[in-house]
Amino acid sequence: MSEHPTAKPRPDLLKWGLWGGALLGVAAVVYIIAQASTNPGRGGDLKALAKGEMSKLSFPAEAAAPPATSFVNDKGERLRLADLRGKVLVVNVWATWCAPCQIEMPTLAKLAAEYEGKPVEVMAISIDKGEDDQAKARAFIAKNAPLKFYLDPSAKLPFDLKPAAMGMPTTVIYGADGVEKARLAGEADWSTPEAKAVIDKVLAEE
Repeated sequence: MSEHPTAKPRPDLLKWGLWGGALLGVAAVVYIIAQASTNPGRGGDLKALAKGEMSKLSFPAEAAAPPATSFVNDKGERLRLADLRGKVLVVNVWATWCAPCQIEMPTLAKLAAEYEGKPVEVMAISIDKGEDDQAKARAFIAKNAPLKFYLDPSAKLPFDLKPAAMGMPTTVIYGADGVEKARLAGEADWSTPEAKAVIDKVLAEE
């Protein structure tokens, strides 16, 4: 019985196969770049932005919705954080007796001004008790426009966060989906490029 040698691929077929594989690889790279440019926030890693003034950012182990604790606005109307779902929320819990809170407040005002007209709400919620301290808090916020006055007269909000706030100030960032994305315990400069990069990343994930 005669034996036939194993057929070898024709050089022209091998060449076209290599070119086809290369073209597929290029197409895949172009597709990935196009997807990244149209959806810059998808799959983003906020942890990579925890540097500079944002180096103290911490990230929740599990997706957590905001507490149902109610507070009042400058008109005395009661609301909850869930009522603002659809916006990126930068929630700062503060009090007039907290010196670091007062130091960072102008930077939060600058952050609020930076995102005016966009679906971002910077909310400084006072936990001051007593009419005198609450009046001081209202006057202090009035000097830091465009921030609005919010008050939690029960002072429950920092304890109802999961996990509870460890001290003042505490700033919690919620995405438009109503889920906590990150928080920062202590004072920070929220007018810096590092802070804006974090908010822009969360905003891009709408």
